[in-house]
Amino acid sequence: MSVLIVKNILAEGPGTIEDFLKGEKIPYKVLELSRGEAIPDIMGYSHLIVMGGPMAVYEMQKYAYLEAEAELIRDFINKGRGVLGICLGAQMIAHALGARVYPGGAKEIGWYTVDITDDGMKDPVFSTLSLESSSSAQVFQWHGDTFDLPVDAVRLASSGLYENQAFRYGGNIYALQFHIEVTPWMIKEWFEDEKDFNVQEMLKQTNNIYSKYYNRALKFYKRFFS
Repeated sequence: MSVLIVKNILAEGPGTIEDFLKGEKIPYKVLELSRGEAIPDIMGYSHLIVMGGPMAVYEMQKYAYLEAEAELIRDFINKGRGVLGICLGAQMIAHALGARVYPGGAKEIGWYTVDITDDGMKDPVFSTLSLESSSSAQVFQWHGDTFDLPVDAVRLASSGLYENQAFRYGGNIYALQFHIEVTPWMIKEWFEDEKDFNVQEMLKQTNNIYSKYYNRALKFYKRFFS
């Protein structure tokens, strides 16, 4: 097993995904697409992780590397290999599968609760994110765009603002609109220049729930990579 991690911007790294891979001694490579790094031969990679970023799928003329990223995602899907997309990464998977990606009606920034569908609760990977005795998940969000559900995909989670918060395609392709990889340090860094948010309150909330959030994320990774 070997994992290829695609970053779309320096600030949005793999976070706890990288922690898990290091802990399990699973080899991985981080690909900095925004720095112009070339996509390697994927022959030796069993899984693809696509991280987030502030750019949009419909801005491919401005961010030309997104075209190559979409082809990379299709290549992994066509070869039957595992793919996990986070935020922009989820939108890129939807795009690669032929679905529409577009601006949403409102932004979700901060800690939110999403409703896990019946299919999501039956899914052995995704159900690990559910709160105890609940069909909901507490997740960290930072997005304004959304996507249509791709043909043949299974919706795993929804919210009042956005029907498509997560989906699975086939048996090993997962797209999550939210961030399960975040650490308190990452959240602090992301909010450093944001004037419209109470950063201290955000960090206080993060610290109160983070240990359980982290453990649920680790369970997700263990199931996904197995």
